[in-house]
Amino acid sequence: MTALLDPEVWRKRFPIVGETTYLVNHSLGAMPEGVYERLRGFAEQWATRGVRAWAEGWWDSPIDVGNVVGKIMNAPEGTVAMHQNVSIIQSIIGSSLDFSGPRNKVVYTDQNFPTNMYVWEGFKRFGARIVSVPGEADGLVPTERLLEAIDEETLIVPLSHVCFRNSYLQDAQAVCERAREVGALVLLDTYQSLGTVPVDVQALGVDMVCGGSVKWLCGGPGAGYLYVRPDVMAQLTPRITGWAGHAAPFAFELGEQRYAEGARRLLHGSPAVAAYVGALPGYETVLEVGVQAIRAWSVHLNEALRARLEDRGFGIFGPRDPSLRGGTLTVKLRPDEDGPAFVRALERQGILVDHRPEAGIRVSPHYYTREDELLAFAEALFELREKRTWTEHVQAAASY
Repeated sequence: MTALLDPEVWRKRFPIVGETTYLVNHSLGAMPEGVYERLRGFAEQWATRGVRAWAEGWWDSPIDVGNVVGKIMNAPEGTVAMHQNVSIIQSIIGSSLDFSGPRNKVVYTDQNFPTNMYVWEGFKRFGARIVSVPGEADGLVPTERLLEAIDEETLIVPLSHVCFRNSYLQDAQAVCERAREVGALVLLDTYQSLGTVPVDVQALGVDMVCGGSVKWLCGGPGAGYLYVRPDVMAQLTPRITGWAGHAAPFAFELGEQRYAEGARRLLHGSPAVAAYVGALPGYETVLEVGVQAIRAWSVHLNEALRARLEDRGFGIFGPRDPSLRGGTLTVKLRPDEDGPAFVRALERQGILVDHRPEAGIRVSPHYYTREDELLAFAEALFELREKRTWTEHVQAAASY
């Protein structure tokens, strides 16, 4: 059995964990201290090099940074481009598709993150037919039901790899295999998985992968990523485009878009350089720790926490089997208990978690989390329930 990682090795790189029990990595990963140096370097380059900075790394940053995050998912060089967020990414992909024929179905589940649903709902005016596969108890979507919905009329399956409410880990392999059988595309959203669950785009044979750096990658906001398989890439001609996606952007040609080769063809306007540069320390640390080691530590911590919570009468929303769960454990509350009030009460004790409606309190340790921190969280939660002191925070939580 491989030895578990030692969180003390990594904690010193994350300033906030020295004063806070940081269990909200599913929402915003802790900032690595290396971000200070990277953003200082960006500012220094801007201050001293001015417009020359565009030719000294800024213009190429969407691809150069994409190559780094691409290593985490085993993507070939030059197949990942950086974008501002997943809403933009999914819009770009949607704008590349033709919904006018019989193959116009968009299939996903009702557990997808809402922003993705909003994007695809918008394509209904262009002929898209939305099929949302419903979940069952605790938001679990039977794989068989999802596969049955993917048929010869399906154009694309934009699917959350890990569901945000219950951390349910969808069977991406089965979805990709079914989509290939019927000629559909798969756009896998790994926002809640990459950095804590192993993802290998080549082994999956997945068409496209997208996500952001805010969560498990500890890369901060404004750094979304898009991988596209090379043979699929050449077929995409997005309507949402711009000069960064042009074959010769500095020729300033007039008329229709003439798309660049490779991942650049999916770019649009000028890149958000500072966000991309600031995300690098998070990516580099994940690569240094290793996702397999992160996954093993995550399962170890969450299983110990689950057992302790269930012994004290708390339920789990979502899968109990760790092989079906991402890095988050969602704790059920009683119908008369106020989730945001619990979150506010825990925050007063220096413990950061969050709550989602119709789910519960989301708890997400990472590779810099100690076992005693989860023990402290569990004890604080028990005490809040037993003494009902969470009720003191109901009014404050209402505006939280």
